[in-house]
Amino acid sequence: MHTQSIKLMVSPSIGEVSGIYVAPEEPRCILTLAHGAGGGMSHPFMEALADSLATLAIATLRFNFPFSEHGKARPDPPAAAQATIAAAIAQAHELHPDLSLFVSGKSFGGRMSSQYLAANPDSIAKGVIFYGFPLHPAGKPATDRSDHLRSLKIPMLFLQGTKDALATWALIEAVCQSLPAASLVKLEGVDHSFKAGRADVISLLASETRQWMDRHEKI
Repeated sequence: MHTQSIKLMVSPSIGEVSGIYVAPEEPRCILTLAHGAGGGMSHPFMEALADSLATLAIATLRFNFPFSEHGKARPDPPAAAQATIAAAIAQAHELHPDLSLFVSGKSFGGRMSSQYLAANPDSIAKGVIFYGFPLHPAGKPATDRSDHLRSLKIPMLFLQGTKDALATWALIEAVCQSLPAASLVKLEGVDHSFKAGRADVISLLASETRQWMDRHEKI
């Protein structure tokens, strides 16, 4: 497995952010992996997921959003977050222009990634993966955060825990049923942090990701 630290230029006004490229010897696809609002690209969940995906021939490019790059607690506004995702997609494609490219994110990172794709329907991304879509704030069930997903034509994979406080199961299930391109994986007893006792949830996420990619893209 190969690991490389890189810098991504987002824009002249935003500047650079850090990134980490992780890949097996012979990657079969590449995935951008955006972190959530509560931790940067080096969060243990992000590292473990990238390593697990690499064992399944999936290369990843994870990266910091500007707020995490500069040690700030408050997430970036959508425009800055989406500009960062655009830079990551461009870098991932430059790393492997011959491979299929998918986009993904944990919570906030997935939501910002899908907003970017909704605003840029000509993106080279073959699909988008949500590691816990944050459908609503904890204790405030709603579905308006999913409105933009209706415009996405590419395949979508939702990996959701039944104990996720940011996505009441009945609501996320209804949202996915309304999206023809969506696939929903139910993770029984798993919360928004993807914890469920001693269960190896990371390996399960990687396996479900690989299987879904196999169904939607020959890689």
